[in-house]
Amino acid sequence: MKIISIINQKGGVGKTTTVINLASALSQQGKKILVIDLDPQGNATTGLGLSNSEQSDKTIYGILNGTSLISNVIKRTKFANLDLITSNVDLSGLEVETAGDNDRAFILKAKLTSYLNDSRALYDYILIDCPPSLSLLTVMALVSSNSLLVPLQTEFFALEGLTQLMKTIDRIKVNLNPELMIQGILLTMYDRRNKLSSQVEQEARDYFKDKVYQTVIPRNVRLSEAPSHGVPVLVYDKNCPGSKSYYSFPDNLMFQEKKVGVAPKEVLN
Repeated sequence: MKIISIINQKGGVGKTTTVINLASALSQQGKKILVIDLDPQGNATTGLGLSNSEQSDKTIYGILNGTSLISNVIKRTKFANLDLITSNVDLSGLEVETAGDNDRAFILKAKLTSYLNDSRALYDYILIDCPPSLSLLTVMALVSSNSLLVPLQTEFFALEGLTQLMKTIDRIKVNLNPELMIQGILLTMYDRRNKLSSQVEQEARDYFKDKVYQTVIPRNVRLSEAPSHGVPVLVYDKNCPGSKSYYSFPDNLMFQEKKVGVAPKEVLN
């Protein structure tokens, strides 16, 4: 079992789209997946067909503030092998509410550890959709994870924004989670007609080498349309370019895991 945070502090880069469609693609290959929506906007929640306006004690917020157990909050989606812990806007208040807790960065890890140690619900992957900021919620996710996956928009300033993220990751590794590693970087919103996309791709591959996946997610209107219907693009239009890229992505993901020695394993203590 492996816990992966999908993270980028910049919004609009395809982060939640990647969570939804990677989860869908993995589940279609028979993997059992749990998605944790850790973004107060709740876009992963609605994108998988559930409501982001539920009572807070039935969401990730209820888990983190101690009013609910994970086992009572996990919801089945209408997609086989794919479960979800939903989010809502109340989650945005957690940072203020836990200001006096010196161990607050470890709250999510403690809850997950307890659940996974006591539960018979075995997941192959837990995917955490982080908020588009380097906030407490993001830190909680990184402390809880084995690795992180970074969607990188192939547009101007994309690589510069990655610099601050890398500094945060280094601090987390030193102080909170020494086993955390970068799973890989997924290029998104790629436009082959645009010279800039090619330049960003080349710079990313030159700098991050094998960490950049061979799979590239194209700019595709169907990717933008699918969330409004509450389904992954693999269900909404399985033949569109974006769907084909996300469907092939798990093979690239698992090949790279084996290549760099980060195959799924139980690491929570």
